[in-house]
Amino acid sequence: MTYRSILRQDCFNGQTIVVTGGGSGIGRCVAHELASLGAHVVITGRKQDKLDRVLAEIAEDGGSAEARAFDIRDEEAVKEAIASIISARGRIDGLVNNAGGQFPAPMQSISKKGFDAVVANNLTGGFLVMREVYVQAMEAAGGAIVNMAADMWRGMPGMAHSGAARAGMVNLTKTAAYEWGPAGVRVNCVAPGWIASSGMDTYDGMTRALIPQLKRHVPVGRIGVEAEVSAVICFLLSPAASFVTGVTVPIDGGSPLGSALFPIGKGRGTEPFDGFHRAVMPEVLSGKDTG
Repeated sequence: MTYRSILRQDCFNGQTIVVTGGGSGIGRCVAHELASLGAHVVITGRKQDKLDRVLAEIAEDGGSAEARAFDIRDEEAVKEAIASIISARGRIDGLVNNAGGQFPAPMQSISKKGFDAVVANNLTGGFLVMREVYVQAMEAAGGAIVNMAADMWRGMPGMAHSGAARAGMVNLTKTAAYEWGPAGVRVNCVAPGWIASSGMDTYDGMTRALIPQLKRHVPVGRIGVEAEVSAVICFLLSPAASFVTGVTVPIDGGSPLGSALFPIGKGRGTEPFDGFHRAVMPEVLSGKDTG
């Protein structure tokens, strides 16, 4: 089996595209789709073993990829990693600023250290990577960047640190799109809602118990899958989106819409897009939860 993208199979031929956080979850899926569409993908993350597993998958599927292990929060490490990619490949055509992470906690319980760590993961680190990609490559040659936000439009109770950082990324995207547009660089953002990916299995306690119930709060009657996020990201990187910049695309099944005053009705909803041939259902949603 191969990745079933809706995009033309050669639409990224000859391009080098960096995917941060490419060792798992949405980043892994995006790396697979881009590789299936002809890109040479550079996946990054903090753990080399996770990156190696994804590289092996992509190679088995006939794609082209390599990896760099570094922490996006480390400014010097970011500079060195981007420089090494350009030295090896000569250019960077696209960046998927996917890496991030957070932990659930009521706002009054979040320490400054915890708040700073989540902001560094979800905002500052992404800024460092996109700045270096621009300065070292795209300012001279153009390119496309897709940043990662989240469904935080009505606040983010239980994850105030992540909500603040993701809102910051939406605004950073707009600023970068305006400042870097004259260099031929497009900068957009995606805001996934509840997506069935490996990240769900990192939660425990009350948060984990709530995950199987999330679909009840989505108008289309289900949570999303990784391929539905990847499809939007790949479109935004593609030539078909050459006049699209500075936008944030929600991928959330309509979950931020409406209110408790108008309960969600019952119906058949929508079917998930079955694009990623290597997708794995999180244990918390498989009915065999060991958490």
